[in-house]
Amino acid sequence: MSVGKLIGASLGPGDPDLITRRAWSALHGGARWMWPIRKKSGESYALSIALAAGLTPPDDGIPQVFPMTHDAEILSRYWLLAAQAVLQTLNSGRDVVFLVEGDASTYSTFGYLARTVRALQFDVVIDTIPGVSAYHAASARLGESLADTDDTVAIIPAAYGIDYVEAIVHQFDTLVLLKVKPLLDDLIDWLAQRDLLQHARFVEKAGSSAERVVTDVAALRGTKVNYLSLLLVRNPERQRGAVQKGCRKKNEQPA
Repeated sequence: MSVGKLIGASLGPGDPDLITRRAWSALHGGARWMWPIRKKSGESYALSIALAAGLTPPDDGIPQVFPMTHDAEILSRYWLLAAQAVLQTLNSGRDVVFLVEGDASTYSTFGYLARTVRALQFDVVIDTIPGVSAYHAASARLGESLADTDDTVAIIPAAYGIDYVEAIVHQFDTLVLLKVKPLLDDLIDWLAQRDLLQHARFVEKAGSSAERVVTDVAALRGTKVNYLSLLLVRNPERQRGAVQKGCRKKNEQPA
C-alpha cells in the first residue's frame, strides 16, 4: 500500500478570499484534515478561516492540541503525539492536510510537525503550499509598501525584546514586529523615545472579519490586544539616507 502525503495548506492570515487555488484543491482532495487548537479553549484560528470560506471539515478531522509554551520538553511531547496521529493516517494510504493560518513556512507549527514526522519516517512526502503572510496582508491593507527598490526589511518576533530591536533598528528600512501583545506598552515607549510613533502602524488579525487597524499606536497603551497582532515600523532615517545616497550617485560624473 502506498504511503499518503503530508500537506501543509497555508490559508492566509484571515480573509478566506486569500486562500490560494492550490490550498483550496488540497482541502477538497479527500485528505484527512488536521488543525491546531488551543488546549484551554479548543479554538482553532486556522479552522475558522476554512469555515469562513464555507468549507466543512470532514467527519474524521483531527483537532490537535499545541500548547502556547516555549518549554521544549513539553512541546516535543505534543509534536510526537501529532506526528504519530499523522503517520497512522499516512500509512493507511491517505493524505493528511494540516491547516495553517498565514504561511506554512513562516513561524508556523507546521514546520515542527513536518520535521517530527520525517524524523519518525524519513520517506514521507511533505508538500508545503505557500500562502499570504499577515505582514503582507497588513501592508496591503494600509496601502503602504513593505519595501521599495533597495529597502531592507527585518521580520522579528517581539519576544526577542526591546534591546534586540534597538540594536538592529539602524540597519533596516522597515521593521515587522510580530506577536506584540506581551510587549506592546514597552514597544510604544521605545517608539516614542525613538520618535517613531508616527511611522508605526498596528494591525490585529489582518484580513479577518475581526481585523483592527490603528494608526495612532500610542492610543493602545494600557489596552489588551489579540495574540495575532503586529507592528509595521518605517525608519525615516534610513529613508532619508537612501534618498541622499541616490542623489549622490545621480550627480557623480564618470571617470
